[in-house]
Amino acid sequence: MFSKLKLVWLVAGRELRDQFRDWRVLAPMMILTLCFPFLMNEFAKQTVDFLNQYNANLILERLVPFSIMIIGFFPITVSLIVALESFVGEKERGTIEPILSAPIDDWQLYFGKLLVGVATPLLASYLSIGLYLIMVSRQQLEMPPTPVMIQLFLLTTAHAFLMVSAAIVISVQSTSVKAANLLASFIVIPVAILMQGEAVMLFWGNEQVLWLAVAGVMIIAVLLIRVGIAHFEREYLLGREIDVINLRWIWRTFWSNFRGDAASLGSWYWNVLGSAFRRILPAVFFAALIAGVSLWMGYDWIMKNTSEVIAHASPEDLKAVEGRLRELPDLSSIRDHISAPFLFLNNTRAVALIFLAGLFSFSVLGILLYMVNIGLIGGIFALLQLLGVSPWPIFLAGVVPHGVFEIPALMIGSAVVLYFGAAIVTPQTGKSMGEVILELLADWAKIFIGLVVPLLLIAAVIEAYITPGLLLNLLAS
Repeated sequence: MFSKLKLVWLVAGRELRDQFRDWRVLAPMMILTLCFPFLMNEFAKQTVDFLNQYNANLILERLVPFSIMIIGFFPITVSLIVALESFVGEKERGTIEPILSAPIDDWQLYFGKLLVGVATPLLASYLSIGLYLIMVSRQQLEMPPTPVMIQLFLLTTAHAFLMVSAAIVISVQSTSVKAANLLASFIVIPVAILMQGEAVMLFWGNEQVLWLAVAGVMIIAVLLIRVGIAHFEREYLLGREIDVINLRWIWRTFWSNFRGDAASLGSWYWNVLGSAFRRILPAVFFAALIAGVSLWMGYDWIMKNTSEVIAHASPEDLKAVEGRLRELPDLSSIRDHISAPFLFLNNTRAVALIFLAGLFSFSVLGILLYMVNIGLIGGIFALLQLLGVSPWPIFLAGVVPHGVFEIPALMIGSAVVLYFGAAIVTPQTGKSMGEVILELLADWAKIFIGLVVPLLLIAAVIEAYITPGLLLNLLAS
């Protein structure tokens, strides 16, 4: 094992020597690393002077952690060029053939490049953050507590792994450095948006969500590394000179996988759709387990966070809330405003959103949205129970009639997303990454159009025209 790791260090050492010989890489990296903390410190001082006029102490307490997060991010964006050029740059310089012909396994070559790609921006970020903390310690700014500092350093590390992993995948799949640099915007912009959400959590002081953010980012980074290794082919790097968008090939590949060999609709359902559904059966099983966990989490969260509020409420307030629950909603009027097409489009949009979120995050964000949807059911169950309302009759009348169709549709749609993420990180010999993605998109389209949409359509009709009547009879009794 040590001898195999030694080859990883050999590749990393060569990459590091090449990097430190190029002053065009080192100069902007050092300038940003050393100068940006001073700029951020001046910004923090001006902000403090302004906020002190309005006694905004809560914001002041979070200003330094926010500055640390921003300072750690910018050196990574500059150093990203090293990872973007890791493979495609070698190809353009004509130095890729000796590396690929060396007796080194694919994973050793990949991890050697990854090691340098991650270490360089992290070193720059840590140095920049350390310089800023030295300046903060000499001023009248409050230092963040130790748990927050640990979170900030872990967030910076997670961002570096995420961005560098994505950059190396782009470098492997690109045919020119120019194309790789242009695709870098699809790394920087999403991570910048992610950091906006993390900054909101930081100002709110919600440290638990930040821990979840660290875990989520690291999971996506590991999956990206897995994708890069799974679709790394030496012949592919040497053989491609330019990529051309072949719309005819894209449509032909998608349509052939979507239609299969079916000659009729019945044959398509039995053979093509049936084959696709059998492939996702393990994912359906895991989606069912995730649903059970989500129900329990929603129930437990409401029980822990709402029971104390209800315990301190007066009996009059509880009776008033219970009375409103029995009076609301006015189902006879709701039936006039909510139609089956509206419910169908809303539920279809939700399943499509889960797919889109999972498509760009290797299923992680899609499954989180799925858990939120399922968790709401457990939360409402717990809320009714805490208010002294028996939840089972309401659920049997208000959820089960359409839920027997809607919940399996949501579960199957989310299982396809889970299968998509697992399949994309699995090596498939003889197929390019684009071909694998098109086949997976065809599988999703089969199940979405042939199975999920009909189930949601039936559920919408029942929810619009049958469920309100059952609930109205229950509440009137």
